[in-house]
Amino acid sequence: MSASAPILEASRDNFDAVVLGNSARGLVLVHFWTPTAGPCLRLMPRLVQLAADYGGRFLLVLANTDDLGRIAHAQGVTSVPTVKFYLHGQVVHTIHGAEPDSSFHEALGRFIARPQDRLRSEALRAHQAGRTQEAIQLLAQAAVQQPDSLAIAADLAKLLTLDGQPEQALSLLASLPAEARRDARVAHLYAHLELVLAASQGPEDAAARLAADDCDSEARLTLAARALLEDRMAEAMQALLILARQAPDYRDDIGRRGLLALFDLLGGEHELTRQYRARLAGREA
Repeated sequence: MSASAPILEASRDNFDAVVLGNSARGLVLVHFWTPTAGPCLRLMPRLVQLAADYGGRFLLVLANTDDLGRIAHAQGVTSVPTVKFYLHGQVVHTIHGAEPDSSFHEALGRFIARPQDRLRSEALRAHQAGRTQEAIQLLAQAAVQQPDSLAIAADLAKLLTLDGQPEQALSLLASLPAEARRDARVAHLYAHLELVLAASQGPEDAAARLAADDCDSEARLTLAARALLEDRMAEAMQALLILARQAPDYRDDIGRRGLLALFDLLGGEHELTRQYRARLAGREA
């Protein structure tokens, strides 16, 4: 089914050799499926692509439970799709149902590493050793190899920010799909970067503009961001709260997103977090 990754089909006659025998030499993923189940058919091409992405670092075996009969039951398969991970003749992990790709990546990461995973680890070590530029280059390579990885994108944005390149970091995150920018791994960093840049790039006369027009969202955001950089946290949060209430459409609700980022920064038990979380929810004036 794929010329770029090892994929075999299991039967009653060859199951032991194809699955258990090969697992003595490396990781084997067995997709227990049936042609009458839609989730199985949707999962199969994703697994084939996964095998290709990992470049043969595991063997994918397709096992039609209609053909296997009692063998599937003996392997503990009670529903399909089920994907079992075999190593040294033993089941070391099981995923029930058509889980998202991230679940498979996480599980595979326990047993094997992809090239981009190694690049990410090398980047972390380089950063810890003070070689931030090298770390940025390694993460950029990893991002090219896995453009849909939010973890890599977030790591790269953080390093760019630490290296004094917040504009590039924000541009990187802004290029992600809207749904990705709302993911917890990215959302708070994205909002934080927007605030950092608003402080430096906002209008110099922000205070005067806001005094003349209480609905000047750009001026209010600038003042909130500058208060944050000067560690006037309560003032910053109050300005963001007003912005969230007055202009939820401004910059994709930056007032609310900025507050959520600050809640994450301060922690859930901080007094200001509790106070402004309640106000944001409308429980207090």
